[in-house]
Amino acid sequence: MTTTTPNPALDRVPKGVWILGFVSMLMDVSSEMIHALLPIYLVTVLGASTLTVGFIEGIAEATASITKIFSGALSDWLGRRKLLAALGYGLAAFTKPLFPLAPSAAWLVAARFIDRVGKGIRGAPRDALIADLAPPGLRGASFGLRQSLDTIGAFVGPLAAIGLMWWTADNFAAVFWVAVVPAFLSFGLITFAVNEPAPDARGEPAKNPLNLAAMRQLGAIYWRVVAVGVVFTLARFSEAFLILRAQSIGINAMWVPAVLVLMNIVYALSAYPAGVLSDRINRAGLLALGLVFLAAADLALALLPSVAGLVLGVALWGLHMGLTQGLFAALVADTAPPSLRGTAFGYFNLFTGLAMLAASIIAGALWDAYGPASTFLVGLGFALVSLAGLLAIRDGITTPAASKGQG
Repeated sequence: MTTTTPNPALDRVPKGVWILGFVSMLMDVSSEMIHALLPIYLVTVLGASTLTVGFIEGIAEATASITKIFSGALSDWLGRRKLLAALGYGLAAFTKPLFPLAPSAAWLVAARFIDRVGKGIRGAPRDALIADLAPPGLRGASFGLRQSLDTIGAFVGPLAAIGLMWWTADNFAAVFWVAVVPAFLSFGLITFAVNEPAPDARGEPAKNPLNLAAMRQLGAIYWRVVAVGVVFTLARFSEAFLILRAQSIGINAMWVPAVLVLMNIVYALSAYPAGVLSDRINRAGLLALGLVFLAAADLALALLPSVAGLVLGVALWGLHMGLTQGLFAALVADTAPPSLRGTAFGYFNLFTGLAMLAASIIAGALWDAYGPASTFLVGLGFALVSLAGLLAIRDGITTPAASKGQG
């Protein structure tokens, strides 16, 4: 008799990657409990426009992305990742009480801004730390696992928000207070349970990671990956518009977070298998498939203004996320020198974050001027343009070493 391991890649993923996945999961439970309700709270309770929601979401994500370039470069200069990652999770945890305490929309905007600064501080060092911990042949699986655990938190959070909104008779502040607890658990876990590899595992720390010489050292293949990521992001605006689409077809406020639950269940179930598959085949092909699903999601959300159309569109959106987000992280790790990984993740997130700002503002303006369908139809157009561009250069965004590792 012979026995087989059900998932040998999963068994070989380092312990530190697992712990970082649970750190992400707990923080996402906290953040998504708030994020699932915040757009509706701003529009229905505080009277903000959809354009304002798009602007706030775009600014929030752009803030996180701009911060990542500095934290990523600093982690390369120090030769240490965990300190900055823990600092970012700590700032996000200590910011969470501002949401239930905020007396006005301006305070909520400030709280969202500071929370995203925390995300920006932790993001690039954490991703670089995962790249340091994961063997080259398991990078796709490691980033996919982290993304899946993170996304489990992203659907547990909205589920908790639904239950708490029902239990508290739509008491937003009470839900926001409960969200404080998993944020501090996440901070405690990364502080006490994550061990960073010795600095010599990455070579000498970079002396000045943000100068032109370091940018050139990142290489042409890396910058192609960045360019593809930017165009991708222009085709994918904030998930806040999925929540607003649910409201626009008449779904009760208590059930609106179910949109994020569905999206993130599909996202969580697809991210790890996509990562494992990407270790065996060219990652660009999976990215192209992800764009096809995004285009189909936009089409459904634009032309099927019903519960069935919403379910289809949101599920396809989640599938597109699962097929693309962890893969981009693996591509950055594949193409960047080890001593500049933090900087590489920082630049990638900076430029894609600015693209997210532009995409969300455009989406909000189209929604206010022409209605929900126009927002998703323009997203469809960007997705198709992105797909054409990706197919034209897909062989130029994979390193020779990565290609060998993928078989």
